[in-house]
Amino acid sequence: MPDLTQILGHWGYVALFVVVVLGNVGVPLPEETVLALAGYLVWRGDMRLPVVLVVGVVSAVAGDNLGYWVGRRFGRNALPRYARWVLGHPERLSTMADFIKRRGPFAVFVARFIPGIRFMAGPLAGGLGMRFARFFAANVLGALVYVPTVVGAGYAIGYGLGEYVERLQKFVGQVERVILAVALVSALALIGWRIARALRGQKGPI
Repeated sequence: MPDLTQILGHWGYVALFVVVVLGNVGVPLPEETVLALAGYLVWRGDMRLPVVLVVGVVSAVAGDNLGYWVGRRFGRNALPRYARWVLGHPERLSTMADFIKRRGPFAVFVARFIPGIRFMAGPLAGGLGMRFARFFAANVLGALVYVPTVVGAGYAIGYGLGEYVERLQKFVGQVERVILAVALVSALALIGWRIARALRGQKGPI
């Protein structure tokens, strides 16, 4: 897996927006991890909290809205194929659909906090014909609660364990360099030993 800290550090708010949008549409990306990591980077001073919150909420709402219109455009009949590609377990789709159908906007709000269901709330709401105004209200409200909660958790981790994490990252980096050096020396030694052995074998009596 790529280093998400480096990705966010390099691409900043653009990476945050893209990952959260795609994660809410249904692409298997670690949006929760990225939001929490953004909170950690806020604690470290690499990102600004107001901007992280605004980008996080806007991207979460935008992603779910895209999912809603996908469901609205292609209808409920296309959802099993979509679920098979995203979930890997199409039988879970009927359970989710029943939950959305029975609970309506409340289900959309609750789904925001349930991994594995969050990204299906939009397509299911659109495919089931939920009115966009009701979906949008629940979507925005869920994002306004969910994003600050996850970002705050990342910030709290930084506040409580930040110095330890920073030291651990430095230690891991040093260990990786040592392992790489040992592996390189071992490989060179093995090659040298095999060459020497081959040369000794060629020095037999003529």
